[in-house]
Amino acid sequence: MDHIVILTGAGISAESGLGTFRDNGGMWTKFNPAELASPRAFAKDPARVHEFYNLRRTACVEAEPNAAHLALAKLERDYPGRVLIVTQNVDDLHQRAGSADVLQMHGTLLRAKCAGCGIKWKAALIMTADDTCPSCGAKACRPDIVWFGESPYHMAEIRVAIAACDLFVVIGSSGTVYPAAGFASTARECGIRTLSINLDYPAGASSFDEMMTGSATRMVPRWVEQVLGVA
Repeated sequence: MDHIVILTGAGISAESGLGTFRDNGGMWTKFNPAELASPRAFAKDPARVHEFYNLRRTACVEAEPNAAHLALAKLERDYPGRVLIVTQNVDDLHQRAGSADVLQMHGTLLRAKCAGCGIKWKAALIMTADDTCPSCGAKACRPDIVWFGESPYHMAEIRVAIAACDLFVVIGSSGTVYPAAGFASTARECGIRTLSINLDYPAGASSFDEMMTGSATRMVPRWVEQVLGVA
């Protein structure tokens, strides 16, 4: 086995204290995404959108990588082939755990961008509607997050990587958000072995050759040990 692609979702960061979105008690049961995570919402009430993302950014900075993040970093470090992490998460816990080959398809809380000219820069911990773009000076600063109705980042690279991999793994993802929810079926159609590691069976369970159920901090280190041949 030479090339492993791993898709991670909110479930891998939940045990670091960062809330999931679609489970019972998830973030979208407390907030209306249409009012917070769309270009229209930002145009209507940028101050409210910034308040929400400031809270998320602060929580991200205060969180620490957990055993699942650390295990994936160990896998990348010790595995003889390539290990690519594609994450739906907008935190930086994979990177802080030590993973280097990471594609954040939904952007990152730690970067800002100008809705006017498109330039990107490191986000301040607290962003406001009065912030001005360091390039064009417009009051159009927003989090570099892929909102509803926007195209995810790195899609061409992700599709090429999945088509070329030997194993596709989904960790902590509900399997309901497209296009990521379709990655496993795409891999399966290409004859690639697929594995799900989740608390419960995911949506689209028929797309997986194997499923491991349990918490990410328990199951991911166990799986990594199996792959590396130490258990």
